[in-house]
Amino acid sequence: MPSNKIDHFAIGTDTLEKGVAAMSDTLGVEVPRGSKHDAMSTHNCVMQAGNESFFELIAIDPDAPDPSRTRWFTLDDPTTRARLAERPRALCWVVNTDDLDGVLAASPVDLGEVVDFARGDRTWRLTVPVDGSLPMGGLLPAFIEWSPGPHPSTGQQNLGVTLKNVHLHHPDPEALSITLKALSIDHLAKLHEGPEALSFELGTPTGSVTLD
Repeated sequence: MPSNKIDHFAIGTDTLEKGVAAMSDTLGVEVPRGSKHDAMSTHNCVMQAGNESFFELIAIDPDAPDPSRTRWFTLDDPTTRARLAERPRALCWVVNTDDLDGVLAASPVDLGEVVDFARGDRTWRLTVPVDGSLPMGGLLPAFIEWSPGPHPSTGQQNLGVTLKNVHLHHPDPEALSITLKALSIDHLAKLHEGPEALSFELGTPTGSVTLD
C-alpha cells in the first residue's frame, strides 16, 4: 500500500498581488513569493503549513506566454476565472505518494495523465488532467511523487499557519468515502453531506480560519 500524506493545497487567485493582500487580511500573514511554472504559465506564493506540507497561492502569470496545454487547477475555465475575480478560492489539494503508478492503477476514477516537472536538480511527477479539470471538481486530490530529497516545504518560511483539516462536502459522502478508501486517502480529509465543495481549515497566529 502506498504511503500517502498531504503535500500541499492550492488557493487560486485572480492575481498574486490581490491574493497576497486578501490572505494578509484573512490569515494575518504575508505569503512570500515562490516561483514560476513555465510549463503552465502560472506563478505562486508559498509558505509552510505544518507536517512537511505547504500552502500555495497560485495565479496565471501575466508575463508568461500562453502555455502549450490547458493550465492546471481549472485556471483557464471561465467559471473559475469569474469566481477568482471575486476573491481567492480553494482550488485543489495535492497528496504526496511514494507509489504514483500504484495509485493510478488502483484508482476507480481517471486522475489524468502523469506530467514530469523539474526545477534545478529536483524533479517531480504530478497527475494533471489533459483538459485542466479537477477530479470530481477538486474533491479528489492531485497526486505528486517527488524525487529523493528533503520536502520542498523545509526551505519555505514558517509564518505560523498550519493545515488542520481538509473538508469535503458531497451529496453522497458514503460513495465519496469508497473512492477515497480505494485511493488510500480516506484518513486525510473530513466528509460532510451537502452540495459539492472543498475547504481548508487552517490554524493561524490569530485563530482558526476556513478558506473555501
